[in-house]
Amino acid sequence: MPIIQVNMGEGRSAEQKRNLVKAMTEAVVQTLDVAPESVRIMIHELGPDHFAVGGQMKSIKTRADEVGSGNPKKINGRETVR
Repeated sequence: MPIIQVNMGEGRSAEQKRNLVKAMTEAVVQTLDVAPESVRIMIHELGPDHFAVGGQMKSIKTRADEVGSGNPKKINGRETVR
């Protein structure tokens, strides 16, 4: 029974996640010669406060990038440019 864990940033639609699960299941079925019913996929969505790049929280990096660019962006429902 293959078990796949997907870690990705939050914000994808339910349709995108369904398409991902379908494509991954098909690939595992073809590659490992298993039944689709045996494939388990867990999706873990990470918010910007739960992900870091280069030692800096993604939420801080994103806010700093957006302020520097002058382009407002919403994070957790809040606009980042003041």
